[in-house]
Amino acid sequence: MKILREALYPLIAVAAAFVIGGVIIFLIGDDPFTTFRLLVENSFISRKGVFETLHYATPLIFTGLAVAIAFRCGLLNIGAEGQLYVAAFAAAWVGIKFGGTIVNVNGVAQDWSWISLPAIFLIPFCIAAAVIVGGFWGFIPGYLKARFGSHEVINTIMLNFIAIGLVSYFTQYYYKIPGDPILQTAPIGDAATIPQLHTFLPFVPPDVPLNVAFLLAILMCFAMYVFLWKTKWGYELRAVGENPSAAEYGGISPKKQIMVAMTISGALAGMVAIGEVLGFRHNYYHGFSAEWGFWGIAVALLGRNHPFGVLLAAIFFGMLLRGGIFVDAFTEYVSKDLVEVLQAIIILFVASLQKYSK
Repeated sequence: MKILREALYPLIAVAAAFVIGGVIIFLIGDDPFTTFRLLVENSFISRKGVFETLHYATPLIFTGLAVAIAFRCGLLNIGAEGQLYVAAFAAAWVGIKFGGTIVNVNGVAQDWSWISLPAIFLIPFCIAAAVIVGGFWGFIPGYLKARFGSHEVINTIMLNFIAIGLVSYFTQYYYKIPGDPILQTAPIGDAATIPQLHTFLPFVPPDVPLNVAFLLAILMCFAMYVFLWKTKWGYELRAVGENPSAAEYGGISPKKQIMVAMTISGALAGMVAIGEVLGFRHNYYHGFSAEWGFWGIAVALLGRNHPFGVLLAAIFFGMLLRGGIFVDAFTEYVSKDLVEVLQAIIILFVASLQKYSK
């Protein structure tokens, strides 16, 4: 019964969001059925639409897992956005400094790298940089919470501003190609790039930027499930989330678990950089995130903080992001902001149903 209830609440929330969203669409003068057809049809009917949806879902899987593991420890990580930003810059920095990046400045070729590593070393180096830096940025509010009792919501929100400001500064003054009007770094070395799926899966359309980061995201869902429910460390983390006092009485340190949970959460958010920097943009582009860190909260809530629920919720929200483009283009009054309206309604219903279930 508990499993059915856990699956039923998200479905109720989604259905309610579409009903209320349909009423809003009708009131502003558009056809709800046409709008929702555009939303779904362009995300799941065509082959390209399916893989584009998975491309949009990939960063949401990572941030959804990041928020979910913090939730499991009784924490709310609002800082996934900052964590993925510093991780993306770290991955780009390693790809530039160790990837043999040559930059043309005023007609003169300049070598911006320290050394040129082969792909077999450079790609893991870039991934490790993203994971470690993202994890460290998550550890900071975890430590402040454990050591001083300061609330992680305030700390993570403030660290978002610090993270985005820092990477903006370093990009602007140290790693942006002179004369480039866009706030972005020089490109990473070719050896730092990871392949897109169409290079070895012929059924993936060649114009879809879905890359191996999606496969890694699937793997992380399995890994987090095993960690949370099949290991002693996962049990201790969940025990603190359920009842810190009882967990401490049983010999588990809540302070340690808070720091562990926030570090893992930051590392997962940092893995967004793998797909975006190494697989898609091949540099750090300021403003690359479509607020994925905040979307991760909705993904985790709809997925009931379960790794496989997060996977399904991320694909659903990926559909909304992909379909919202066509809604914006082919309806008279409805804009892509409808996606955010649906997201907000879903969060309200999931939170209400979760409260009611207790």
